[in-house]
Amino acid sequence: MEEMEPNVTFRGVKVPSSPYLTDMRRKRIAEGRYEAEEIAGALATVRPGDRVLEMGAGLGIVGAVVAANAKPQALLSFEANPDLMPHIRALHDMNGLQDRIELRNQVLMSAKDRPATRSFHIRSSFLGSSLIDPENRPTRCVEVPTASLDEVLKEFRPDVLIMDIEGGELEFLADADLRGIRAVVIEFHPKVYGQEGVRACKDKLRGMGFRKAEELSTRFVWTCTRNVIRLEPPSPAGGWSTQIARLKSPIVVPPDHRSHVQPSGVLTATGQFVPHSATWRNARLLTPPPERPATAERLPGRWLWGGVLWRYFPHFVTESVTRLWALEHLDGSQLDGILFSPKNPTVEDPLPAFQRDFLDLMGCSLPIREARAPCVPDELIVPGQGFGLGQISRGTDRFIEAVALRFGRDVAPEGPEKLYISRSRLGANRGALLGEARLEAYLAEQGYEIFHPQAHPLAVQVARYKAARRIVAAEGSALHLLGFVAGPEQQVAMILRRRSGATQHISAHLESFSGRAPLWVETLRRTWMPAGQIRKRLAVGEPDFAALQAALVAQGFVASGPVWEQPGEDEIRAELGEGFTLLDEGARLAG
Repeated sequence: MEEMEPNVTFRGVKVPSSPYLTDMRRKRIAEGRYEAEEIAGALATVRPGDRVLEMGAGLGIVGAVVAANAKPQALLSFEANPDLMPHIRALHDMNGLQDRIELRNQVLMSAKDRPATRSFHIRSSFLGSSLIDPENRPTRCVEVPTASLDEVLKEFRPDVLIMDIEGGELEFLADADLRGIRAVVIEFHPKVYGQEGVRACKDKLRGMGFRKAEELSTRFVWTCTRNVIRLEPPSPAGGWSTQIARLKSPIVVPPDHRSHVQPSGVLTATGQFVPHSATWRNARLLTPPPERPATAERLPGRWLWGGVLWRYFPHFVTESVTRLWALEHLDGSQLDGILFSPKNPTVEDPLPAFQRDFLDLMGCSLPIREARAPCVPDELIVPGQGFGLGQISRGTDRFIEAVALRFGRDVAPEGPEKLYISRSRLGANRGALLGEARLEAYLAEQGYEIFHPQAHPLAVQVARYKAARRIVAAEGSALHLLGFVAGPEQQVAMILRRRSGATQHISAHLESFSGRAPLWVETLRRTWMPAGQIRKRLAVGEPDFAALQAALVAQGFVASGPVWEQPGEDEIRAELGEGFTLLDEGARLAG
């Protein structure tokens, strides 16, 4: 029986034996000379949390070394040669990279009128296999499916492109729009298209704003970068929302007036907007790039950027804590505090106590500072937005991990196993559930504690939420706090009091962080709004009590029994009070 050659290792990556691993190639890999320029450029430019697009996987070594050493969030690799697929996958499996690298046997094309397949010419040496049919060389031609660059840019959102496609780069760059890509590592092939083709490739890259990194580039392998202002919503999948920008002498620009959308944020020392400092809600940018101020005072020290500081608890707990994940990756003793931009620059009252309490629960004792005028910190650490409202309600892995490790870790569970989180004492001007006092009485009979979170410190709320095993709640912002400590062993029923996208944000938060989706109890008969208002958070809903009971019985939250009676019309009207109008279900509401 023929003895298998042992694996060869390069930069911590084991390369399994294959028909393509010749003695010479093994020697080059072992000595670190295999694709050395590409690998050096990639490792110098790929940052933790990046998303890397690789064109031309070859044996898979370059992508594997990048994935194992540079710690990108994800790597999407295209290879046209179908014969290489099993060997690349074997390499990924051997190194535990199969979940981080996605491999596709496709030809990635930038042309708008791309065909469904492309002819790929396979030579005996995989290095010479190409889309281009070399003259007088024996090849085997196969048809390979194509993929659209535009679709990959939209869906995968790469930060770095690594390209080694044996001469196909000239055709690819001719129609390529590399939007959002910060760095390119590319090998040119003058034997295929000559020096003129090399110049055309380089001119195309320069025209898109890329500049060669001299210390990382050679004549035929370029590492080139550009400044990218990537103004796109944060994603729980990664990208800029999982990155940390470290800035020397940046310019922090607070808003100069109160409004929903406020030009504000962080500029580099040269005046370029830092996209990591932006705050998004859904797909809307709430903090578009500000103008560079004429003057700014120095702020001594090193600060952590906190984003927009809300004084209203529901938005504080969803939009002012979104960068605290970075605490798990920084030495807090080296920071002077957390620097925020005020949401309402006209308010100068002392900060609400719950802000300090929340930071304490995150194991953070750093002081809070509001930038009320443009300032220049000596150093500013700017984490991306890892949580919030919209798609990012699911949170990034780094945000979820930081919350799991830090939030309320010293708070012991204390309280009953059944808990009802009430809104009945907030008043109708904060949105309400009509007949909630009656509902509380029914639930109390079933052994539920009626809990009014606003009457308790955050630590007490966390203790109650940790202790409960069945939680029923009138849908609202208190459930976001629950989401930070809930676990899969807890059942949560969420009684809807409005029809709003905010309900989905709460649900996505609970499911993603706890690992278990809440039960939606949507039994609204009618909804009222304060006269002249269109904000969904102000909606007052009347549930169908019999249907509500049936839903809770079906999921084991309450035992079956006499049907819960519906409040009478007089009772509803008395509780509602004056100034409310019945909502037309077709009416358009905001927020």
